[in-house]
Amino acid sequence: MDGPVTRLNLALQGGGAHGAFTWGVLDRLLEEEAIEVAALSGTSAGALNAAAFKAGWVKDGRAGAKAALADLWAKVGTVGDLRMAEWMKPVLPFAAAWNRALESTFALSPMGIAAQLTSPYAWGSAWRNPLARVVKTLDMGAVCSSEGPRLYVGATNVRTGRIRVFSGAEVSLRAILASACLPTVFQAVEIDDPKTQRREAYWDGGYTGNPPLFPLYDKGLPDDILIVAINPLVRDDVPDTAVEIQDRINEISFNSALMGELRAVHFVRRLIAAGQLSREDKKDVRLHLIADDRLMNELSASSKMLAEPALIERLRAAGHKAAHGFLKRHREDLGNRPSLDLAALFG
Repeated sequence: MDGPVTRLNLALQGGGAHGAFTWGVLDRLLEEEAIEVAALSGTSAGALNAAAFKAGWVKDGRAGAKAALADLWAKVGTVGDLRMAEWMKPVLPFAAAWNRALESTFALSPMGIAAQLTSPYAWGSAWRNPLARVVKTLDMGAVCSSEGPRLYVGATNVRTGRIRVFSGAEVSLRAILASACLPTVFQAVEIDDPKTQRREAYWDGGYTGNPPLFPLYDKGLPDDILIVAINPLVRDDVPDTAVEIQDRINEISFNSALMGELRAVHFVRRLIAAGQLSREDKKDVRLHLIADDRLMNELSASSKMLAEPALIERLRAAGHKAAHGFLKRHREDLGNRPSLDLAALFG
């Protein structure tokens, strides 16, 4: 390849099956040989995408990353409704369709209501994490390798309410499952913490960092951070049904940590621009964003839990298109200036 290579970091949001949008984005970025990914930070579905990207890259570069992502989502597409315990699926083969029909007719979600009224612990030993069989197929040796891009996976410590970012050899199968552990759907994932010297329980990382940006501020990493967002920041219509209200509460909650980090970046950039802070003291990161809020506004939040091939393919195609549009508009910004206008975002 001729010409300079632009190195950047990727920050990948979580959002269940909607993470297939991120797959499409990554697939398009991998077609750009002049772009090299230095590090990935991911939460939930973003963590799965990041782990597959890295494992594939370590094995066979761009082609390997593309193949690993395609394989990941082919397997996710066999899971079906993530809210159903594994043993229930043969017993209730039409449960997902029944749930969708009732939701569209009565603006309620039986599976969603069940998740609020029952605990995943109620199933006892019969409960199985439906994502475990997907994550187990990842090459964890490659995921934890010192080769390829750095990998950071965020999860929420249930006891302290703080984020824990797993990296290097810490990125285990359990760490990835912890990052995607919705507490109303999955049993908490327990992992030993060398800092606290105790076994800690973890929930979805989206509560404390969706995705965490701060690991990407390391001085050894490039200044450009490209965020792939799948939780819409803006919804023009005020929700008025029980399902819509709960969905918007969840969206705001899962965006709150990211908004806090973006506000901090905005504050630091203003101080640097005013000469009150030196670039030697704080990193002046260049932020970029790929999203499709129009599509995500069309989809119900419950569709995040319905990992079906048709939805996955629709989201993949949308992500590919969004990334292509971003590159047409902002390719020259990468490595030179931010394309995400934080002043307008917080204005």
